[in-house]
Amino acid sequence: MVIRRAQEKDLPGLISLLEQVLMVHYEGRPDLFKPYTRKYTDAELHDIIADDERPIFVAVADNAPDGEILGYAFCVYEDYAGNNNMTDHRTLYIDDICVDEHARGQHVGTSVYQYVIDFARAEGFYNVTLNVWTCNPGAQAFYEAMGMKPYKVGMETIL
Repeated sequence: MVIRRAQEKDLPGLISLLEQVLMVHYEGRPDLFKPYTRKYTDAELHDIIADDERPIFVAVADNAPDGEILGYAFCVYEDYAGNNNMTDHRTLYIDDICVDEHARGQHVGTSVYQYVIDFARAEGFYNVTLNVWTCNPGAQAFYEAMGMKPYKVGMETIL
């Protein structure tokens, strides 16, 4: 397995995994998520792939055909330099992470997550953050097993 920056040739695999992760969220919160959709349009994906401050890292099996990926991590640079109420620091935010349902249990998620951590450390980021939906306890358990700890909690009242 190789982990690298996403390329245009990875779009079919990215789209497939974005659809998988959306269905996990839809099944957990059908009041918020629409089924059979995805987070990003094709045009948005093209823009993100080209944006150096929104890297997508993909896990690809050795000798995999173009477009076939095992997992990904969409990341976003957040810079708090000069912020009014926060110290100057840079955060690498994991916007989305997914492992293909057929590749689960093969340590793809661990490898992608560790790659992101190593990248963030090498680039001088202060921390790596992400959000996890409580309707996805498996993801929360995975992130805790990776050593992540809650640093803020979102709450709601449904009206």
